[in-house]
Amino acid sequence: MKSLKNFLLLAALMLTAIAEAKPIKSSHTYMFGFSASFKDSVVYITDIQDVQGAWIDSKTKFLLARDEYSRQLKSYLSDSLQQQDRVCLVIFQMTKRKAEKEYLKLMKKYKKGYELRYVNAKEFLFKPIDMSPDE
Repeated sequence: MKSLKNFLLLAALMLTAIAEAKPIKSSHTYMFGFSASFKDSVVYITDIQDVQGAWIDSKTKFLLARDEYSRQLKSYLSDSLQQQDRVCLVIFQMTKRKAEKEYLKLMKKYKKGYELRYVNAKEFLFKPIDMSPDE
């Protein structure tokens, strides 16, 4: 009986903690995109961009709507560069220094054996996704 009470108390505390996590609008989120394909050895990487107005989960500090940002890059590559069937992802950090560190780590990993193609900010920019609750 005592273990059941402890379990229920723990479950209630966990639900309370989950309920407190709220999306917050970040003033600065630094992100860059990465795209690869299983069909070739070409890898696309964007510049590090300061996306103002991106939404972050307050508890986990994780970028919300990551799939939408990846879709923006995928759409750009397929429409503008005719690069179909690419896997796109977005790497983000809250500080530029940390984003640069991630960027360099990824560059080092793919510099050998892959053809790196850069997509600069003049060609492609991430647009912030509006996650504000509808009133």
